Amino acid sequence: MKFRQSLLAKYLIVVVVAILLLPLSIPTLSILLYMPPILYNQGLKPHEGPSDFEKKWHQQAKTLEGASDEEVNASLLVFQQRYPHAELFWVDESGETKASFPRDETLPKRWTVAQSIQFMKDSFDSDPFTVVAFIGENQSNGFMVLKMDREHLKLPIERLGKQYEYIFTGVVLLVMFLFIFCSWIFFQRIRKRLVRLQHAMEEKGANGIPHPVERKELDEIGQLEESFNVMIIQLEDSQRRYQEEETLRRELIMNLSHDLRTPLTALGAHAYSLQKEELSENGRESLELIDHKVQFISHLMDNLLSYTLLSSGKYLYEPKRTDMGRLIRQFLVGWYPIFEEKNFDIDVWLPEEKVEWTIDSKWMERILDNLLQNINRHAAEGKYVRVSLTKTTLTVADKGNGFLAETTEKGAGVGLAVVDMMVNDMELTWRIDSHASGTTIYIENHIER
Repeated sequence: MKFRQSLLAKYLIVVVVAILLLPLSIPTLSILLYMPPILYNQGLKPHEGPSDFEKKWHQQAKTLEGASDEEVNASLLVFQQRYPHAELFWVDESGETKASFPRDETLPKRWTVAQSIQFMKDSFDSDPFTVVAFIGENQSNGFMVLKMDREHLKLPIERLGKQYEYIFTGVVLLVMFLFIFCSWIFFQRIRKRLVRLQHAMEEKGANGIPHPVERKELDEIGQLEESFNVMIIQLEDSQRRYQEEETLRRELIMNLSHDLRTPLTALGAHAYSLQKEELSENGRESLELIDHKVQFISHLMDNLLSYTLLSSGKYLYEPKRTDMGRLIRQFLVGWYPIFEEKNFDIDVWLPEEKVEWTIDSKWMERILDNLLQNINRHAAEGKYVRVSLTKTTLTVADKGNGFLAETTEKGAGVGLAVVDMMVNDMELTWRIDSHASGTTIYIENHIER
């Protein structure tokens, strides 16, 4: 992936733009604020301060030496039009106010010496800024007055005052807001894409594997989406191969179970026939060992076949309300001779009242058969078996050496695996309490509580 296509490059662009935007906005702001007060009347007008106005006013007054009243009025009117914020008036040699621009009715019609002196005194260094100039070279020609608010004589930046600071602060805040907003948009898009990828991971298809996602960008998240799609392809391929191998394994186990059942049945039949013949003590012991091993292999093949059918969901399951006490009594009838032959102490406790569970009776018989087979083969030294039933719990216990003890017939645990699958499919639970003095297995029906 190229750097310019990465998320880092995109975010660096946002940061650089924000960094450059602030210093560029300062001169731009200054130009926008300073130029309007300076540029007007179709041209550039330089700033004029109090001394400039005072000088110009005196020069204007000198040019009016010997001018008529109309000429003086025209001159002041032109000056006032040039400086619309100024107030102008003039007084002739007799002390009469001849004209004012704009017209001011508060001015005296005729000035006395005292009024003139008081006006001069009040106008000195006051606001509005006031300039008094004698008309022409002779002081007896009268005088003219210029008045202007000092606010209009300040520099543009001075007239802006705090307003400029507020605007400048506002621009800085605006730039910061734009940076935060752009960053928010940037990360919001990233979050949206990540959430989209998360939903794609959580939404599984019919085969239990998520669907591929569409790759829209070439950045890091785009690479993650591409890796996710590659993983999906690998998972689908792996699942396909697993299903093929699982199918072959199940077919192999089922074929072996069927193929071995016939010779095992024949061996069992011949062993039964030999029991009727006269044999030596060693021969009889060998015959008993052969018969025991044939039964062991037959039971193992039954468990393998059951496990395969359960795994593939092809084991017939017919749940219904079943009298557990009656089922256990009928089932134990076939096991009594086996345990009595080995001098087992058989302890059976069943309640007098009827206890019903919703189960498949054939499955429960298979579970009990596997548990009792384990006791017969791996816990025979304890000489004890107990089967008890309550409303919610079926208990099978022995006094052997526990699951951790080594026996000559210890298998791969296929029988218990079948028990586990059948118990779970019937929505029951089970647990094993095993130690050196015995093992107790509890099968519980929480639905009946």
